[in-house]
Amino acid sequence: MLSRAADNLYWMMRYVERAENMARMLDVTHRMSLMGADAGMNQWNATLIIAGCEKPFALRGGAASPRSVIDFLAFERENPSSIAACLLAARENARAMRAQITNEAWESINAAWLEMRTLSLDKVESDGLRGFFDWVRDRSHLFRGVAEGTMQRGDAYRFMRLGTLIERADSTARILDVKYHILLPSSKDVGGAVDYYQWGALLRSVSSFRIYRQIYRDAITPLRVAELLVLRDDMPRSLHACFGEIVEILDELRRDYRRDFPSVRLAERILMQLRYGSIDDILSVGLHEYLTEAIDRNIELGVAIAQDFMHTA
Repeated sequence: MLSRAADNLYWMMRYVERAENMARMLDVTHRMSLMGADAGMNQWNATLIIAGCEKPFALRGGAASPRSVIDFLAFERENPSSIAACLLAARENARAMRAQITNEAWESINAAWLEMRTLSLDKVESDGLRGFFDWVRDRSHLFRGVAEGTMQRGDAYRFMRLGTLIERADSTARILDVKYHILLPSSKDVGGAVDYYQWGALLRSVSSFRIYRQIYRDAITPLRVAELLVLRDDMPRSLHACFGEIVEILDELRRDYRRDFPSVRLAERILMQLRYGSIDDILSVGLHEYLTEAIDRNIELGVAIAQDFMHTA
């Protein structure tokens, strides 16, 4: 596949997944902020930090209020990480790849963007923020489902899946790090109603609340949440599950192209650490430190994939 086509398809799916994940982060912050004004304000700052948008937001001036943060992360098209900017970028990449994707996939992402550009903060506030966050997730699921249900399992599909999985792994690590590092409650709150509500909101934000209940069948504890979202290979949004599929796809590309790519070896090393790691090993390092390293390794892998398959120079 031409490197430019691979790049467009890869980033098309990264942008769709990023829009969904931004909606998930805003949703969990919105849920947590309902527990109290002071804690909520800290959480809105945390959301900016974990989304990598703290500095761009600060350049606008003004405090990080719920309304200003939602507007910046959802509707500000000048912010490349906002939901609106991501859906537009995904739509433009899809438009460039009309010959590579199915008509159904194109119509799905185009319709999502056409509806998104009619929305504003005032409108979604009047209709209900939760409804808007659900709408973004639904449109992402619809586009991904249509693409996976209609496209041939060739290189185009593989690069689309790589984009989804790289972005998803990054988001899972960031969302988990918000709770553990930035929103860590005081000792008197640990195990209390607020703490339980926050962990439940985090699990719901990554569609894992019911899975957690099915696996562990008891109270929500921080260690088990971390184990679920990092090490469990049967949890679709966990780091282990993401890198397991990433390695499978890269290995298929290696066999087809009959070349040994550095990105394949890097992904295999990351997967081995997840496959044979334990929650005790992670905690001995420090969960925040582990998640920070995981985010850095994920970025490194994204760069390696770009160099192996999408370098156009």
